[in-house]
Amino acid sequence: MREGYRLDEVCDFINGGSWTANEYSNECYPVLKVSNFQQDSFDLEDVSFLDAKYITKYKKHELKLHDVVVATVGSHPNLVNSSAGRCVCIPQKIVGYLLNQNAVCLRTKNDKVLDQRYFAYLCKTQIFQHYIQQRGKGAANQMRIPIGGIKSFRYKFPKIKNQRKIASILSAYDDLIENNLRRIQLLEELAQQTYEEWFVRMRFPGHETAEWDEEIGLPKGWEKVKCYDIMDVMSGGTPKTTENQYWNGEIQFFTPKDVSNSSYTNGTMKRITTLGLSKCNSKLYPKNTVFITARGTVGKINLASESMAMNQSCYALRGKKEINQYFLFESIKNIVYSFKSVASGGVFDTIVVDTFKFLPFLKPTSSLINEFTDFVSPLYQKSLILQTQNRLLKEARDILLPRLMMGLIDVESIHIPENGMLEITNE
Repeated sequence: MREGYRLDEVCDFINGGSWTANEYSNECYPVLKVSNFQQDSFDLEDVSFLDAKYITKYKKHELKLHDVVVATVGSHPNLVNSSAGRCVCIPQKIVGYLLNQNAVCLRTKNDKVLDQRYFAYLCKTQIFQHYIQQRGKGAANQMRIPIGGIKSFRYKFPKIKNQRKIASILSAYDDLIENNLRRIQLLEELAQQTYEEWFVRMRFPGHETAEWDEEIGLPKGWEKVKCYDIMDVMSGGTPKTTENQYWNGEIQFFTPKDVSNSSYTNGTMKRITTLGLSKCNSKLYPKNTVFITARGTVGKINLASESMAMNQSCYALRGKKEINQYFLFESIKNIVYSFKSVASGGVFDTIVVDTFKFLPFLKPTSSLINEFTDFVSPLYQKSLILQTQNRLLKEARDILLPRLMMGLIDVESIHIPENGMLEITNE
């Protein structure tokens, strides 16, 4: 007799729902799609909603805290940033969302046998990922993982008290990461709100006594220019992927897949060598260069956290003369909708250099730009520090994860507080 439990013996499997077009609405109950799945979180920019009158019918698809959702359809696991088999644990902010088709929710049946938080970490291990992806079916670039292939996974779980210890150790890292993310959001919201207050609502310092140019409708000293007049627009390129000597070097290589939900992109999936940089059309762009995606998902914007090269699906933007990068970043964010609306192609899927030549840009006085920069610089610098801490915390957690799961670390002797939660610090 084989040891351990099959997943369908210890977990309920709840398939994602499938709704017709007329059951959707502009608000009410949010729907989580596979396209929202990221490696450790969710991208909630493009969320659909189910009409409230259908909620009773689809209540079974509602997600609970610490549910594990698995993408059963997506890009092949051999591809970079593959999505098929991606597992994400439901955090508090996703509770109550409805799960859409092409994904399945796994929820433990008996918390005396399998702890839900422990199970969420188990699903991130290589042994689980490899098992379900080996059962995937489909073409070269797309695959489907049958539900039966997930149900048949068998595992010998440790004692329930040790499961909870392992979950507490790993979740301590995730709790600190989440806390840092909230702090980052507050810092970046303050920077954005300050920009809007000063340069959109025109309540900048000294606005009460400012003189206005009636001809252009702006305070005196301000100008209406084109984006191309106040920034350098630079392109990227990719070294030959078949040349190994061009890759896996020390230079970060930014692509649209590296876009972060925060202001900074903090680490890239690919790196190139100095030789690779010399063999492509990209330059080495310095820290705080503004990257904007120009193809596919148009208008995603990040600041470079360090010197980086960039592929041809983006543009690198550097302000001219007195246009500081933080001011440029917030300005571009403010007009990103305009970038999207003028992007060429039937679904606005491309930005070209000429786009920057006719889009308007509001240029305040140099002194006001400098004052804004002085105010927001500490906010961005603290945000980057927190992002760097999060990257290090994730690396530490990912080193611990397989060791804890494989029993290489003795958790019997580890003391867990009565509330079941460990605490770690950024020190």
